[in-house]
Amino acid sequence: MRVLLIEDYKPLVRALKRGLEEECFAVDTAYDGEVGAYKAQTVNYDVIILDLMLPKEDGLSLLQRWRRANIKSPVLVLTARGGIEDKVRCFDLGADDYLTKPFGIAELYARLRGLIRRSHQVKNPIVKAHDLEIHTSERTVKRAGNAIHLTPREYALLEFLAFHRGEVVSRSMIWEHLYDEDDQNTSNVVDVYIRYLRKKIDRGCDLPLIITRWGEGYMFRSDLALDQTSPAAATNKRLSPIAVPRRL
Repeated sequence: MRVLLIEDYKPLVRALKRGLEEECFAVDTAYDGEVGAYKAQTVNYDVIILDLMLPKEDGLSLLQRWRRANIKSPVLVLTARGGIEDKVRCFDLGADDYLTKPFGIAELYARLRGLIRRSHQVKNPIVKAHDLEIHTSERTVKRAGNAIHLTPREYALLEFLAFHRGEVVSRSMIWEHLYDEDDQNTSNVVDVYIRYLRKKIDRGCDLPLIITRWGEGYMFRSDLALDQTSPAAATNKRLSPIAVPRRL
């Protein structure tokens, strides 16, 4: 998932960027409100981490402007200002969460994961599809009870597809959410990682979960599609009664 970090203290930015990347996030940064405003308006971020005390334009002004412009990215305010009035003001202006400095890094990661799940209407931290389980808090994956080792990039791709299951997502959409602004790859690299992921997720299984939609992109099977392709559904279809006209 792709994060925008708007913070003017560069040592903190470097530390957070490194840690977030280890947690499978793609991270863009801005050191002042003006650059942060531009990036938030040009990229559909999965979550924005926002400091309040920024050069050029403060965080409260940014937050108010984004919500008026219908920018829907979840915003986590990360600030040294811990007063009740500050928190109330931020929530009233459209913030989704609020964390004061100093903070525990594990708590920050947990709050970010929660915001992203909420934005995709995923309440359970364990995402299940057929016999696949994705533990989003631990970033572990199992299929049919067997653990599957994924690289950070493969895991990020699987999570993105699972959060959009039943929807066709284009290569450019996937690339935009999995790669940060400094990455030199193109959207064609998505096909390579889809192939890697299929080898680990679908190989040897009767039911593939990752579907190619030629000319459109990729789709993770929805629950409805899984039900329609299940053995029980196939049996019911074969055994469905045939209407016989009554004799006159």
